[in-house]
Amino acid sequence: MWLDEVKKSLGDQLKLNWRNFSLEQINYKGDDDWKVWEVKDLTQTKALMASIAGEAAKRQGAEAFDSFFLTLLKKRHGDRVKLNDNNIFIELADECGLDVVKFEKDLHDPTLIEIIVKDHKEATEIYGAFGTPTFAFNDSQSVYLKAFIPPKSDSLEAFEHFIGLFSEHSYFGEVKRPQPPWPKGVI
Repeated sequence: MWLDEVKKSLGDQLKLNWRNFSLEQINYKGDDDWKVWEVKDLTQTKALMASIAGEAAKRQGAEAFDSFFLTLLKKRHGDRVKLNDNNIFIELADECGLDVVKFEKDLHDPTLIEIIVKDHKEATEIYGAFGTPTFAFNDSQSVYLKAFIPPKSDSLEAFEHFIGLFSEHSYFGEVKRPQPPWPKGVI
């Protein structure tokens, strides 16, 4: 994935703080009081269980989380694995070398949902998030980025341009390529 390539180039210079945001919640068109995190049967949600699994992985340290999250992203975008099946997350945790017994126990800890709710509310109320990925910068600037993954050879340069344009320049409100021709020549 793109940011993994950037992280390989920048190492500790790049600090990523992955936070939770529910597309299912933000895109819900029914009852205004409905909250995805209040659904009784979590298997009926689209991705809440994946957020819980991510939080469970975070409890085993940043390196464990990074490995788990990257593996999950690859499996989701490659194999299209479901994001509402704990068996998949347990397999991934094992594949990534996490303590599976602890991971399984943490999957059932209701305080993880509280973290997800807090993250989602902060994303929408402070940063105005409406989609993923939304990047939030240290100065409270934020930007949603719709992109194709750049080639490895362009990863770092593309990231540096992105950061340079949006992290410090709040006067750029929206940049959008007309469709078509985008993504002409990209894929």
